[in-house]
Amino acid sequence: MSRWKHRLFILGFSIIAFFIFLIFAGFEGIPFLVDLWWFDAQGYGFYFWQRMLYQSVVFIEVGILFFLVFFLNFWIASHYLGTERPAEIPPGTPRKSFKRLFNKFQTGSLWVYTPFSVVLSILVAWPLFQQWEAFLLYLMAPDMGVQDPAYGKDISYYLFSFPIYVLILQRLLIALLLLLLGLALLYWIENRLLSQHGKRLPLGARWHLSILVLFTFLIEIWDFVLQRNELVYSEAHQPLFSGPGFVEMRVILPFIWLSLFFLLGVALSLVYFINRHKGIKLLVFFSLFFMLSLGARHFHFLHWATQEYIVKPNELSLQKPFIEGSIQATLDAYNLSDVEVREFERERILENILNTKVQDLLRNIPVWDKELVGQVYRQLQQLRTYYSFPSTNVDRYMVNGKKHQVFLGARELNYEKLPSGARKWVNEHLLYTHGYGPVMTSAGQGRGEASMDWFIREIPPESDQGFNTEQPGIYYGLGPYRYAIAPNENRELDYPKGNTNVMTDYQGRGGVSLSSLFEKLVFYYYFQDSDIFFTTQTHDKSKILFRRNITERIETLTPYLLLDASPYLAVTPKGLYWIQDAYTASTWYPNADRLGLAKFEFPIPPKGNERINYIRNSVKIVVDAYHGTVDYYVFDSSDPIIQAYSRIYPGLFKSKEQMPADIRAHVRYPKDLFEIQMGIYAKYHQTDVEVFYQQEDVWSFAQKYNKESETRLRPYYLTLDLIKENRFDFLLFLPMLIEGQDNMRAMMAAGSDEPYYGKLIAYSFPKGELVFGPSQINTLINENPEVSAQFTLWSQNDSEVALGAMIIMPVGQVVLYIQPVFLTFKGEVKIPQLQRIIISDGQFVVMEPTLMGAYIKLKERIEAMGESS
Repeated sequence: MSRWKHRLFILGFSIIAFFIFLIFAGFEGIPFLVDLWWFDAQGYGFYFWQRMLYQSVVFIEVGILFFLVFFLNFWIASHYLGTERPAEIPPGTPRKSFKRLFNKFQTGSLWVYTPFSVVLSILVAWPLFQQWEAFLLYLMAPDMGVQDPAYGKDISYYLFSFPIYVLILQRLLIALLLLLLGLALLYWIENRLLSQHGKRLPLGARWHLSILVLFTFLIEIWDFVLQRNELVYSEAHQPLFSGPGFVEMRVILPFIWLSLFFLLGVALSLVYFINRHKGIKLLVFFSLFFMLSLGARHFHFLHWATQEYIVKPNELSLQKPFIEGSIQATLDAYNLSDVEVREFERERILENILNTKVQDLLRNIPVWDKELVGQVYRQLQQLRTYYSFPSTNVDRYMVNGKKHQVFLGARELNYEKLPSGARKWVNEHLLYTHGYGPVMTSAGQGRGEASMDWFIREIPPESDQGFNTEQPGIYYGLGPYRYAIAPNENRELDYPKGNTNVMTDYQGRGGVSLSSLFEKLVFYYYFQDSDIFFTTQTHDKSKILFRRNITERIETLTPYLLLDASPYLAVTPKGLYWIQDAYTASTWYPNADRLGLAKFEFPIPPKGNERINYIRNSVKIVVDAYHGTVDYYVFDSSDPIIQAYSRIYPGLFKSKEQMPADIRAHVRYPKDLFEIQMGIYAKYHQTDVEVFYQQEDVWSFAQKYNKESETRLRPYYLTLDLIKENRFDFLLFLPMLIEGQDNMRAMMAAGSDEPYYGKLIAYSFPKGELVFGPSQINTLINENPEVSAQFTLWSQNDSEVALGAMIIMPVGQVVLYIQPVFLTFKGEVKIPQLQRIIISDGQFVVMEPTLMGAYIKLKERIEAMGESS
C-alpha cells in the first residue's frame, strides 16, 4: 500500500509541476510570440528563425562537446572502479552519502554520471553560448588581405579567431581541471581500497589520468602560444604608440617560447613519473627552469633595465620598425590610409562677387546655427502643443535646378505635451497616433533677410519650391513613441485644420494584427494594459504599432551594429525616410591605437565599456517614417565584419546600388565617424617615424566660444568645390589646430556626394605660416570698435546677442571666418533673428546685415590695403 501511495504522490507532484511549467512557459513564451509576430510584420520572419536556430545550434554543439568530454571520461573511469566496494572505504572518508555516490560511479551508473555531465557541461559551456554570434563570425569571416607586422598573420585572425580561441581555451582548461580533480579523487579512493588487499590501481586508470594531465598541460601550452599573439595589444609604450616594442619582441617573446618549451618538458616528465615512478630529477629540472623562465618574463626589473639601458639611449633606432607598424595599423584600423594631402597656398585676393561660382558658394554658407534653427522651428512651426521637433539636420536638395544646403526637421508627435485633460487611453493610443510633415529652410541667407527662407512649412505642408510628398504622416521617428492601434473605429487625427480636425485611417504596412481575441489577450499581457483587451474600437484590419522609435526598432533587429547618434530625415516625392548610419567595430585590431586612449570623448556609445580600435561605417539603414520598414544597405563592402554578417544572414544586407536613387541622393558622411577619425589622424598623420617620435606636428581640435563657455568645434557640412574645381560637393569640414597653440594647421574634408563619397582630404598649411584659429579671430572680433559698440547697444534694448557657430572655410585661396550674429528678446519666448554677419580674413573684420554685403566690404578692404602697399 505504501508503494502505491508513493507512486500516487510522485504522479500528483509531476502533474502539478507540469501545469506550473505550462503556465510559466506560457508567460515566458508571450514575449517570444510577440517578437515573432513583430519580426514577421517587418518582413524578417525568416531572419528571426535564423537567429533562434543559430543560438540553438551553437548551444547544442558546444553543450554536446563538453558533455562528451565529461561523460566519456566518467564512463572510462567507471571501467577501472569497483574492484572493491565502498563499504570498505578507509577510515576518515565521509561515509553514507559519499558511499552511495561512489558505488554508483563504481558500477558505471548512467543515473549518476549522465546528470553530472549535463550539469557540468552547461556550467562550463554557458559563457561560450553567450558569445554565439562571435562563433558565427569565426566560421564565416573572410580574410582581410592585410598582415600584421609582428607575425605576418592575416588581420582576420585577430578580429575573429583569436578572441574565440581565448574563450575556448579558458573553458577547456576549466573543464579539464574539474575532470582531473574529480577523477584523481575517485582513483585515489579506489587505490586506497585496493592497497588494503595488496592490489594496485589498474594500468588503464593510470594511463587515463596521464592522458588527462597531458591534455591539461597541452591546453596551457596553447595558452602560451596565444599569449605570444596577445603581445600585439600591448599598451606599454603609450602615449607614444600602441602594440609591441623592443622589450616585448626581444625580451618577453623569447621567454614565452622558453616557458612553453619547459612546460612541455614538465608535462612529459610528469606523465613518465606517474606511470614509471622514475624521472623525478628530470621533472624537477623542467619545473625549475619553467618557473625561472616564467619569473624572468614577468620580472619588472628586467623589463625596466632593458628599457632604461638598452632601448632608451637608442630608442628611435630600436623602436623604429615597431612605430612604423603601429602607425600603419592605426591608419588602416580607422580607414585613414587613403587620406589625400593637399598643400593649401593662401592668397589675399577675393574673387569678384559677380562670379556665379562665388554667388552659389555664398548662398550655401550655413549662417543659421543648428541649435538656433531648432528654436525657430519650435516657436513658429510646432503649431500645436502635441507636436515637437526632436532634432534638426542639415542636407542638400535641388532648388530651382541648383544644389542648395538646407536645414530640416520632422514634426513628430509628443505625448508628453498633450493637455492634462486629454491624457486618456483613447487619445493616447487610438486618436493621437502620428506626427505630420517636415519643415525645411535654407541654411544660408538666401534673400538677405533676417528671417528664415522657408522651403517647406505649415500643416498640411506648403512649398513655393515644389517640394511635395505623397505621404507626410510620421508614425515612426526619434521621439519616445507609445504603442498605437490603427486603423480603429475611433479614427485617427491626421492634422488640425482651422476649427476642425482632418481624420484618417492608417493604411501602412507597419504593425502587428490585433483583430482576434487571442492577439488582444497576448498584447494585454505584454503591455500590461487591460484596455487593449476590453476596447471595442478595433476591427478586422486593426494593427498595433510598437517599437516606433527608430533606434529601438533597429537595435531590436540588429543588436550587433553600433548606431550613430544622429539619424536624419530625407524628404522624397514618395514619402519621408529616416537614414541611420551604422558601424561595425572591434577591440581586436592588432597594433592599433584604442579610442579609450584618445584625448576626446567617444561620440558613438560603445556596447559595454569596450575601448574599440577598429571601426567602419559599413551600413546605411533606411526606415520608412510611415510604414516603419527597415532596409539595410552595405556602403563599405571591404569590411570583413559586414562580409561575415552578410554570409551569416543572406538577404538581410543589400548593396548600396539597391538603395532608391531619391534616398541615396541624401546619404552623407557621418559626423561621429569623421570626428573619431580626426581624433586619431591628429596624431597619426605623422607618417614619418622621426617626426612621429618627436611628436612635433600633433594637431588638436579647434575651440568655439560664447559668453558662457568654451567647447570643442564639431564638424560641420559645407557645399564647396574643394574636391574638384567648379564642382560643388556636399562636404563634412573640420579645421584642426597645432596642439598647444591657437594657430590653424589644416582643414579636413570628407566627401558625401558620389563618386567622392568617403574621400578624405587634408588641406595642410605650411608649417612656418601663421593661420589664425577661432580663438584668435574671436579676439579680433571682440576688439573691433564697430562690433563691440553695436553689441553694447543691442544689449541695452531688452535684447540678447547670440553668436552662431563660427564657420571657417576657404573661398578660392583665401581662408574666411564667418560669424553669424543673432538677437533674441529677453523673455521666455525666444525667436532668434539673424541681424548681422561678421567676416574676417584674419586681418580685417567687417560686419554687415547680409553675407553678400559683408563679403563685398571685406573685398574692398583687402584691395584698398593692396593698393596702399
